Amino acid sequence: MIQLVEADHYTKWNSAEPEERERLFASLKAFAAAVRERGEVVAGEGLADPSTARTLQPGPERAVTEGPYAETVEQLGGFYVIDVPDMDTAVDLAHLLADHITVEIRPTTEG
Repeated sequence: MIQLVEADHYTKWNSAEPEERERLFASLKAFAAAVRERGEVVAGEGLADPSTARTLQPGPERAVTEGPYAETVEQLGGFYVIDVPDMDTAVDLAHLLADHITVEIRPTTEG
């Protein structure tokens, strides 16, 4: 499960009122509690501001550039790895997260 945030998310977060921050934290706590009831949180972290990223470009030289030069309007803001029985359960749990963020749910590869 991947949490995607808009490019200005970190600016908004830094200027957010305490109530808004608490609303987000409450949704994260509710999500974690619900996952514990239905499965397991294997891993999860929020990520630092995308400006701290480094991107390795494809090719034999693998040039390193500063920043998240992905061709998207949203950036990866954090992730959870959860172990639940099926996709429907994961979708149900994702509804507990704050409604102002985009959440992508993707199974891991078998192997």
